[in-house]
Amino acid sequence: MSSENGQKGQNGRVSHEFPPVFDKNSRVLILGTIPSPKSREQGFYYMHPQNRFWKTLCAVLETEIPDTVNARRELCLSYKIALWDVLESCEIAGASDSSIKREIPNDLKIIFDFCNITAVFTTGKKAHALYKKHFPDFPEDICLPSTSPANRAVSEEEILREYIKIKDYL
Repeated sequence: MSSENGQKGQNGRVSHEFPPVFDKNSRVLILGTIPSPKSREQGFYYMHPQNRFWKTLCAVLETEIPDTVNARRELCLSYKIALWDVLESCEIAGASDSSIKREIPNDLKIIFDFCNITAVFTTGKKAHALYKKHFPDFPEDICLPSTSPANRAVSEEEILREYIKIKDYL
């Protein structure tokens, strides 16, 4: 991937560059669309400093926000949460989910065959639509609001009210 792929104002094909988070104990699967430029740069999920995912998830779990990638991975595993994205690759302008085209889905069967997933959550309308499009025979998902910095129309309180549903499946 060239360095300008995924940067603001540039259209380019991007690929998912880091593995999913899961183990045999995972029960809840949280799916985004595809990692943002900041997440690809740091090699982990929801790493833009203004993304509200980790703040919200940790509020749901009533725990401190881990400050390293390894600690975030361990937090998810300790609460039986699997993290991945619907897409393996796509064309996208910057981090704009609305610009996604020519997408190739991840092989989610890997997680479903290995874990006993009891609930699937998608983070945002685009992740939800892509999950429905590419995985119509998989378990129905629960669409949560996007925690992206671009989604400021939804308050932190509203996001937390929706994300608290995750706790029912842990």
